[in-house]
Amino acid sequence: MQLNGGQRLRALRETLGYRMRDVELASNQIAQRFANEEYSIPPSRLSDIETKGIIPNIFRLYSFAAIYRREYRELLSFYGLELDGISTDVGFAQPQKSHLSEASSNITQVRIPTKLDPGFSLQKTTDMKRAIQQWGTVPMAYLELFADDRYSYGYIGSEDFTMHPILPPGSFVQVDQARNKVEEGTWRSEFERPIYFVELRDGFACCWCSKKGESIVLQPHPLSPAAVRVLKYPQEAEILGQVVGVAMRLGGWQYLDSQATPTVRSTLTSDAPEQLKKGA
Repeated sequence: MQLNGGQRLRALRETLGYRMRDVELASNQIAQRFANEEYSIPPSRLSDIETKGIIPNIFRLYSFAAIYRREYRELLSFYGLELDGISTDVGFAQPQKSHLSEASSNITQVRIPTKLDPGFSLQKTTDMKRAIQQWGTVPMAYLELFADDRYSYGYIGSEDFTMHPILPPGSFVQVDQARNKVEEGTWRSEFERPIYFVELRDGFACCWCSKKGESIVLQPHPLSPAAVRVLKYPQEAEILGQVVGVAMRLGGWQYLDSQATPTVRSTLTSDAPEQLKKGA
């Protein structure tokens, strides 16, 4: 049977052999040190906490942590408050000013991939969600977001310059699987135009997309050496979702000798090859 917070505190007290009076005396000394009676735990209040589901305030929880020799965050977990999950919730507020975030500074453990598909290659663009075979709990912050079923995650291969320079090789992208339809329109800048993660017969692509009849146009960045591709939709290309987040390394990459020098090919929204335009 699962114990509630008060029952777990009582179990700790009895394990250490404390009487209620012992807890009161120790907490009174803590209260005196801080000159704050909120740290004090009288026997009547201790009984209510242990048997009636009363939740101790933050000061008494500190006294419990000190007296019972337990980590404060562990006692918080007795009441369903898990600080390690705070990185998931910071995105619900959107501050208007740039700032340094300290929300994850005390996170002790998160879930990250611990086993990848043996076929995973850093050279190829990959759907990370399919490449992950096992999750594990390790002490690294923020990567817990990878466990969210709403999203898939892609890796831009070290040889994939399709969306360079805005998405350089080696980038990780977060893909919203609910946004798997091509949006048509005119965008004021390249950063407004949706980028999609696409599954092909022989791999994956991360690029701009447009629909032309029964075909889909995979449009690279104008400065990229990659070529425009026109494929049958959805037989040869399936949109997994829209890129909504990215983690990238700045610098440290270089063009391969076999790749052509980047050239400006087209305007932002004029992405269909000439032969396709003529056949329209």
